[in-house]
Amino acid sequence: MTRYTDSDASLLETIGNTPIVELDATPSDVSVYAKLEMFNPGGSVKDRIGKHILERLLERGDISPGGTIVEPTAGNTGIGMAIAATRLGLETVFVVPRGFSEEKERLMAALGAEIVHVSGDAGMAEAAETAHEIADRRDDAVVPQQFATPLNVEAHYETTGREILDTLGEHVGAIVAGVGSGGTLMGITRAVRERVPDVHVVAVEPEGSTFGELLNREREEAPYKTEGIGTHDPDVTGLLDPDAIDDIRTVSDRDAHAEVTRLAAEEGHLVGSSSGAASVAAREVAEEAAAGELDVPAPAVVTVFPDGSERYLSKNIYGSFETWEGKA
Repeated sequence: MTRYTDSDASLLETIGNTPIVELDATPSDVSVYAKLEMFNPGGSVKDRIGKHILERLLERGDISPGGTIVEPTAGNTGIGMAIAATRLGLETVFVVPRGFSEEKERLMAALGAEIVHVSGDAGMAEAAETAHEIADRRDDAVVPQQFATPLNVEAHYETTGREILDTLGEHVGAIVAGVGSGGTLMGITRAVRERVPDVHVVAVEPEGSTFGELLNREREEAPYKTEGIGTHDPDVTGLLDPDAIDDIRTVSDRDAHAEVTRLAAEEGHLVGSSSGAASVAAREVAEEAAAGELDVPAPAVVTVFPDGSERYLSKNIYGSFETWEGKA
């Protein structure tokens, strides 16, 4: 749980140890617990990899103090890396596809980052290519590439996964988390399976995303508004291990949006659309386990709420579905 009784020497020391809260709208005999990552100082789960990756790059000599981090990001990773960079003496440049949260860009800029835009049509693939081009033109610049570096998985293995075990131990029967870069899901899975080898692992993506093709699931590519956990290029991440995943589920934008508004109105959780999607899938898994339709080794389903809703207010996330879905 979050500590309030100790003082910390640096903001970076406040990253992690986020609360785990039991959700209300779940079966009585199979509980759903959510890891609330908006409690990190930058407001998202990506603070964890921002700190871990930059510290390791400096330790390994891949970059020197005063050097530049260049990263393709939709926003939360940029915020997490920018926070770490301010404390570690590094500069930051973030390559952002157009169409993502305006609040995230403002926060990255407030933390001293340079923002470079690319077309939203080509998504993260073009952003990654542009990031490498920028790094090649600069002295002492590196592209950590959250979608490729094993340090992403390592961060969640050493922190998020172990924190879940510290709280719930062998009671974890299923892990349900959005795909995104794959780091959160794979790191938690690796940690939990050391204690609960048969834990059921479920990846979550928006309807219209194509990560499921990596698990030989049929997917129909289509636009979606749920941010941060989907793709139209399933090869974008090298971190996802299909053999470690038992199931991959899609959640429609409409269902994710309905859950975001329900979580706020009924349970007081102010979360983004990826959290809504994760909650929908986690509740499905819990209901199936409670009905005997899904075999899980323990009666607790754990999910991750990656960030809060405040950074999506410009997209009218609490408006009607039609208004939110149609917001550019």
